[in-house]
Amino acid sequence: MTDPVLIRADAVAAHPSVVLDVRWALGAPNGRQDYLDGHIPGAVFVDLETELAAPPSTASGRHPLPSLPDLQAAARRWGIGDGDAVVVYDGTGGMAAARAWWLLRWGGVADVRILDGGLQAWLATGGEPEVGSHETAPGTVTLAGDSMPTIDIDTAAGWPACGVLLDARAGERYRGETEPVDPRAGHIPGAISAPTAENLDSSGHFKSAEVLKARFDALGNDVPVAVYCGSGVTAAHEIAALAVAGIEASLYPGSWSQWSNDDTRPVGLEPVEDL
Repeated sequence: MTDPVLIRADAVAAHPSVVLDVRWALGAPNGRQDYLDGHIPGAVFVDLETELAAPPSTASGRHPLPSLPDLQAAARRWGIGDGDAVVVYDGTGGMAAARAWWLLRWGGVADVRILDGGLQAWLATGGEPEVGSHETAPGTVTLAGDSMPTIDIDTAAGWPACGVLLDARAGERYRGETEPVDPRAGHIPGAISAPTAENLDSSGHFKSAEVLKARFDALGNDVPVAVYCGSGVTAAHEIAALAVAGIEASLYPGSWSQWSNDDTRPVGLEPVEDL
């Protein structure tokens, strides 16, 4: 991926684009109210649970990918037209916004950028938030799908034999020390722990391309990379970080929420050092 992944807060005003507010946190569905309380002027709220995911199931996971027609209908509601640039942001270092970034890129939107540092970085530039809801005219974008690589559960099982499978969850969940959401603790056998939080610096910005490349190069060079997390949301953030470093990676959308619900799938518990 050679297209830019990130955009600086001080560059948003000069970058004509559809702006999407994707504030969301697991177990804290207050994103819409946060949006109404103040957002980047002109931004449209995106509901991760209902617009960036299909309904959950034990067979497909907690946040399955939406169907292409559903994603296209949502993108049109957000006002996206063919050829439009898009900027996505949240209040958690891009952890949720990266899901919108990945899905729109998967759908074929060429210019989608994550606001580095999120809303906080934009406010720090002196931006004045808009209060209430922003109404936008429907867009006309046509999405094609499959513009970003994915793997299924069977491919994920065999991936460590031919490449690197990164587990983007917190290290304690990877090691099986705790599992607050899914039915079984542990990780996909052969996966390597690479927590998403380590993609960010202390200010909530992505680390530099050089630092990220060094992090991921430590896993080995010139091998295929795939990523999973709990339900396919924060794994998109890891794929964005890999893209910043110039490395293409595939997403396993079902992630641990799908794998752990299948009793026929083995579970790894051996600890490894987080990278």
